[in-house]
Amino acid sequence: RMPKMSGVEFLGEALDVYPDSRSALLTAYSDTEAAIKAINDLDLDYYLRKPWEPPDQNLYPVVTDLLDAWEAEAPPEVEDVRLIGPRFLAEGHALRDLLARNDFAYRWFDIEEPEAQRLLGAAGLEHPQVPVAVLHDGSVLEAPSTTELAQQLGLSVRAEREVYDLVVIGGGPAGLAASVYGGSEGLRTLLIEREAPGGQAGQSSRIENYLGFPRGLSGQDLARRFRQQAEKFNTEILAVQAAVGLERRGSSTIVKITDGTEIRAHAVIVSTGVAYRRLDKPGVEEMTGAGVYYGAAMTEGRACKDQHVIIVGAANSAGQAAIYFAENDATVTIACRGDDLRKGMSEYLV
Repeated sequence: RMPKMSGVEFLGEALDVYPDSRSALLTAYSDTEAAIKAINDLDLDYYLRKPWEPPDQNLYPVVTDLLDAWEAEAPPEVEDVRLIGPRFLAEGHALRDLLARNDFAYRWFDIEEPEAQRLLGAAGLEHPQVPVAVLHDGSVLEAPSTTELAQQLGLSVRAEREVYDLVVIGGGPAGLAASVYGGSEGLRTLLIEREAPGGQAGQSSRIENYLGFPRGLSGQDLARRFRQQAEKFNTEILAVQAAVGLERRGSSTIVKITDGTEIRAHAVIVSTGVAYRRLDKPGVEEMTGAGVYYGAAMTEGRACKDQHVIIVGAANSAGQAAIYFAENDATVTIACRGDDLRKGMSEYLV
């Protein structure tokens, strides 16, 4: 309760002034209706009911978490990477996807833009191999692979040990959960993920039905929380690498990695999840990454402003992507084989 207005009314007015801020409501034990109203009307981030003593256990961690989430989504003051290249270039899309899904701040410049030409001139590149990556420290990479760029940005692309107690293959929700449990039990744990922690869930623009998050959250935010918890228990995350083979040797299992290295494990958990069904139509394969994308709403959303986007599919991923593109001022058409989106899509998206 507040003088002249309720806490819900205050948050409503505050969010009108600062729409990107995070919000929390402290309520009396019996005043759950106010919290429910705030969740529905204001998209409230969190609410606490009395008693919230001791604050270092019940209040301060909530505020810290909200500030961390706000900071993670706030526009960066300086980009980690500036990428330059043609708009529809598969190699450029692969680099943008790597950066977006691993929480690196970046900016893409079409090579025809004056600013792109200025950056290339400053780097002394007259006829560059594209895409070009200009890093925050001034170093320049011409046509780097995702592994090369990941290594330059400090992601771990080589295992630190030869032997692990537990190796988890696949960094989606199931793989990250397994690595958290392994690490929390003191096991030397390695997680191998060929793209980015979070898996397909990490590519979702909005998830409303994940247990423990009544307000919902972005796939990127969920993946960030997964990764932080895994690293808290000293799980080593091997990025932009894939397991290409398993071989039993004595009491251990050998995990073979893309780069040719071999890792010995006492136990292996395979949690490779699912992959998007490929569209088997003429020309699609050649245009993949250069106008045709699979699960790339978070990467391509802003670049599609004022353009017409066609989404093929009618499950939750399609619905989340449609909403995200529309929020970025794109005209969206969903191509659905069925007669009702509700047959394959959650109600909150329809």
